[in-house]
Amino acid sequence: MINDVKNQADSRMRKSISALKEELTKIRTGRAHTSLLDHVTVPYYGSDVPLSQTANVVVADARSLTITPWEKNMVQAIEKALMTSNLGLNPVTVGGVIRINLPSLTEERRRDLIKVVRSETEGARVAIRNIRRDANTELKKLLKDKSISEDDDRRAQDDIQKLTDKSIAEVDKILEAKEAELMEI
Repeated sequence: MINDVKNQADSRMRKSISALKEELTKIRTGRAHTSLLDHVTVPYYGSDVPLSQTANVVVADARSLTITPWEKNMVQAIEKALMTSNLGLNPVTVGGVIRINLPSLTEERRRDLIKVVRSETEGARVAIRNIRRDANTELKKLLKDKSISEDDDRRAQDDIQKLTDKSIAEVDKILEAKEAELMEI
């Protein structure tokens, strides 16, 4: 029973960390990366599909992406989807190829992005602490039902605290890396 509570808490904490990583990949650092366009959807025969399912997205160089649609008639739809996405990108079409040049970020914009990153990481920390609280509540319930002893409860709470500390340290490491990436020129 105690192991189930610990395993569940560990699993949920890992999911929170991976969700944080996913959110941080959407924050543009000025360096071209294909994951920047992962959440862009394009209307394709009546339904919205991810851009990667309608075109080939390639990093041309450090500051530009190249999108090659698989069908020529998709060029305008992809262009429109890129312009309406909240990424602030200006696609340039040359024949059947769409190029996106990523402008370098200003110092002020970098500072704003760091605030956003810190906010996201604080949300992840709060989620991890809530998972700890839920696990400790579950342990208290087991103790109240006399399913576990007080010593087992204390040991399990210590283990969950260690899991929490480890997860928060990982979140802090991710924050440091993203801040360094944003401040890189």
